[in-house]
Parts: sequence; C-alpha cells; structure tokens
Amino acid sequence: MALIQMAFTWVAYAVAVALVALIAAIFTYTYQTPRDRSALVSTVAIFTLTCLLATVLLLPVDIALVSSTTSSKLGAKKDWATPRTVDNILLTLKIVYYTLYSLDAVLCLLVVPFTYFLYEEYDDVDAEEGRQTFRQRFFGALKYTMIFVALVIILFIIGFFVPVARDRKEAHLDLDYFKRLLAENHGERALTFALGLLVSLGTLLYVLYTASGLALLPISFIKSAPSISAPQLSESTATALAQNRERQRQLEARNIGREGRLPAKDQRELEALVREERTLVRRLRLAAEAQGEGKSFIVRAWTKFCAVFRPIKLLGGILLLIFSVIIWVSMLITGIDKAKNSICKQHCGYILGSINVFQPLNWIFVQASKVFPVDYVLMALLVLFFFSSSVVGIASVGIRFLWVRLFEIRKGHTSPQALLVATVMLTLIMLAINYSITMIVAPQYAIYGAQTFCGNPPHHPDDQPDCSNHPELVKPCSELSSDYGSKNVCTPSVASTFLNRVTFNFPFFGALAFWAQFAFLAIFLIVFSTALFRTPKVNISQLDADAEADEEEGLLASTGRRFGATWQDIRGKAKKPSAGAAGRGIRGEDLHEDDD
Repeated sequence: MALIQMAFTWVAYAVAVALVALIAAIFTYTYQTPRDRSALVSTVAIFTLTCLLATVLLLPVDIALVSSTTSSKLGAKKDWATPRTVDNILLTLKIVYYTLYSLDAVLCLLVVPFTYFLYEEYDDVDAEEGRQTFRQRFFGALKYTMIFVALVIILFIIGFFVPVARDRKEAHLDLDYFKRLLAENHGERALTFALGLLVSLGTLLYVLYTASGLALLPISFIKSAPSISAPQLSESTATALAQNRERQRQLEARNIGREGRLPAKDQRELEALVREERTLVRRLRLAAEAQGEGKSFIVRAWTKFCAVFRPIKLLGGILLLIFSVIIWVSMLITGIDKAKNSICKQHCGYILGSINVFQPLNWIFVQASKVFPVDYVLMALLVLFFFSSSVVGIASVGIRFLWVRLFEIRKGHTSPQALLVATVMLTLIMLAINYSITMIVAPQYAIYGAQTFCGNPPHHPDDQPDCSNHPELVKPCSELSSDYGSKNVCTPSVASTFLNRVTFNFPFFGALAFWAQFAFLAIFLIVFSTALFRTPKVNISQLDADAEADEEEGLLASTGRRFGATWQDIRGKAKKPSAGAAGRGIRGEDLHEDDD
C-alpha cells in the first residue's frame, strides 16, 4: 500500500511537470517575436522555465511523502514507516532537490548567459555582414561567459569559508529541530550560502514585479478594453478604405491637366491619405487573420470557441481578484505573527514555532493535504498564479536598470535577448516565490503538512503517550514540539529544512527575505488601489524603433487588443456601419490616440 501511494505521488508529479513544460512552451512562443525566433533560445527558455516550475511543484510531493508516514488520527508512525524507510524517502527527496536546485543555478548563471552571448555574436556578425564560423562564435560567447563562471566560483569560495552566525543566545539550540538546521560541513555551508544569495536576489525582483503583477492580473481580466468584433472591424475598415481611395481619386481627378506639382494643401492631404491607406490595408488583413480566413478548421473553431467563452473572462477576473486578496491577507497575518511571536526573531530568520492566529490559506492547504492530490492541484494553481503574475509584472514594468528601460516584454514582440533576460529574472523570482509559499503563504502546511503526534499526558509527562484511547492528546507537529511523541513522529519537509537552514545559518538572508514580504504587501496595495480606481491607458501606438514597417506592425498588433467577444464573432457577420461612423472611426488622429 505504501509503495502504491508513493508511486502515485511521483506519477502525479511527472504529469504536473509535463503540464508546466507545455505552459513554458506556450509562454515562449507567445511572447517571442516570430521574425527573430531562434530554436536554441526557445529550447533554453522552455527547459529553464520547466526546471524552475518543477522545483516549486516538488513541495507538495515532499509534504505528501513525509505526511504519508504518519497517521494523523493516532499521532504515530505507520507500521511500515520504519526509521530506515523514512530516511530513504528523505534521501530521495534530497537528491531530487539538490539536482533541481543545482540545475536551476547552472541554467541561470551559465547556460542562459552563454546562449545570450552566442546570439549576440550571431547578431554582430549579421550587422557587419561578415563571415564567421560557429566555432568562432562559440568561443566568443564562451569568453564572455567566463565572467559568470568566475562569479560562481567566487560565490562558492565565499560560502565555503564564511562562518555561520555566532550570536545564538535566543536560537533554542536545545530543540532537535534547530540542531538539525546547523550546517555541519563546509560543502553544505557553501551550497546553503549560494542558495541564500540567489533567494535574496530573487526577492528584490519578486517584490517589484510579482507584487505588481499580482495586483494587475485580476484587474486586467475585469477592466478589458472596449470590444470590437473582428467581422465588424473588417466591415468598417473595408468601408473606410473605399472612402479613402475614392477621396484620392477625387484629388487626382481635380488636378488633371495641371502643370507642375499639386497645390500644397492637396499634396499634404494626398500624402496623409496614402499613409492612412497603408494602415487600413494592414488593419483589414489583421481582421481577416482574426477571423481565421485562409487558416485551418481548427484555428477557425478555436477563434469561435474563444468568442463564446469571452464573457467568462469577467467572472474569472473576479475570482482571481478574490484569490489575490486572500493571499494578501494570509501573508499579512503570517508576517505579523512571525514579527511578534517568532521564538528567536532575527537570530534564526524569524522561524515561527506555531501559528497563533487563524490563517485562511494555510488552513485550506492543511485540510486539503489529508486527501492527496487535492493539495497538489491547489498548490499547482497557486504556483502558476504567482508565475503568471510575475510575467504580467515584467511585461508591465519592463526590464529596467534604474529608470532606463532596457527591454520590453510584449506578446509577439519580445526579442530573443529580452526573452533570455526575462527567463533569468523568472528563475530568481521563482526561488523567492518558493521561500514565500513555504515560509509566509502556508508555513504550517509547508513544514509538516497534516502530521500530528501524541503528546505527553499533562499530569504524567514522563509516561509514554498512547493516543489510541486518548484522542485528545493528538497535537499538530510544530518546530517547538519537544514531547516524547514528536521526536519519533514529526518529520519536517525537505524544502522547509533547506530554507530554514539558510535563514538559521545566515540570519541576514532570513531577515532580508522576511521583511521584504512587507514591502511586497505595500507595493501590491499601492498598485491595486491605483489600478482599481483608475483605468490604465493602453498605448496602441507602441512603436518598434527598428523600422517603419515595425512601427506599423506594432500599431496593428495593438488593434488586436480591442477584439472582444460579440455575437458577430460567432456568426462571422456584422452590421454594416454607416458612412459617418466609418469615417469617424478611421480618422488619422484616432489611429494614434491612447485608448482607455
């Protein structure tokens, strides 16, 4: 029975990894510009995003395997859960965790930078119209990547020799849980230091981007742009194009036989009409593509399917908004609880012995963990929500150095370099999200799940506990548990042990990650309040600085944001607009104005 349960847990994890790989592929191909699409860049981005999502999704597997060794009703280990079996489970989880964390670090610090420089070398050769072999480009990229190799080596050397915190007056080292957090050897200390540094870097990005995205994502579903159906756009654009060409014909006919150039006024009007005609032609083509003309039956069916279910977007936005508020409230409750009731404060990274205030999200996960895979599904949705929020935050804020925008992340307009930089940022952000979920969002669930132990009788504390006849003695496991039963029953998750070892041995990392959560809450509240009471402006004339063709392409691509779900999208027909309405809809100034 135990082998079947463990096998089912790992199968569920494999299915989840396959799904996140699909999501990573969709994200990569949705955001990367088709014109500069690179197979190498796409592969590296998809593989890196899959690895980092797999790292976070390993948490519920960790909790399920550890919790399966105990009986929550009796507060005792199951018969098959011998110390050797439990050690083997923990060893397997540690191997998987070390593999994923090491892979994330190698991808983030070596593979992605190398791919970035390799693509840059390719671009430089094209720009100079030179000829350079792949070997030359390879070694050119490797030369720049060596800087990152040197940084990684220095990082591990510092972690190898840096001493752990000495001030442990309030660290409660007499408790078994804290004894296990001590880094015993230099190799483990180096890995702990490296993980703490990466989590700290990711926390800075997490505070800025994820907090903004968590507030903007639900509101973007609710406050969408006014809807214009593709058939209606096609009809109005065709009418406007006919009027445009008719006006050009009138100007040319009026000046037939005139010697020299047209009058200045007519010449300016004709030039404006020609520019407008090019935009209208592309706008007409965009509407045709949106209706699936010339495409397969599957594409046309998907277009109509999206139109039918478009009204659900509003309901989904409301549900996501409620979910965001619950996450914010839960994080605030845990943060205040840790700041006030942590047993050792900054000396151990604000480890909380037990939750003292009802925390809704933690309670939901603890109850769901009793029936696997309910908690796994909820955790997967939570991770994907944080991931999507991070993407929305990066797309909204942009990749910046201080106030200078370096790259833009837009659907269908993201350069390969920007995609790789965003991938590194998402890798660091997901490490910070891993800390936040484990330590702030659902701390009790992330450490012990639904594990319980049989506490000592209050009047005879030295007696061996027996909860078969005394269910009132069953207590939830916590870091402060020092009873006889807890020592033999409670097994903390491997993920929480990793993160608590970081904050316990290097309290600076713990204090930074903890207090950053309040900055996260503050930024969320500011962005949420601003976006809720002020409709964000969508600049439909976002232009590419490369060429005039890209400028027009950017203008037309933004028009697609105005597509809505109307009955015409389903029927494929639209009411014929009046000439006046069509004329008002295609004035030159309207083509470049911001749309609320």
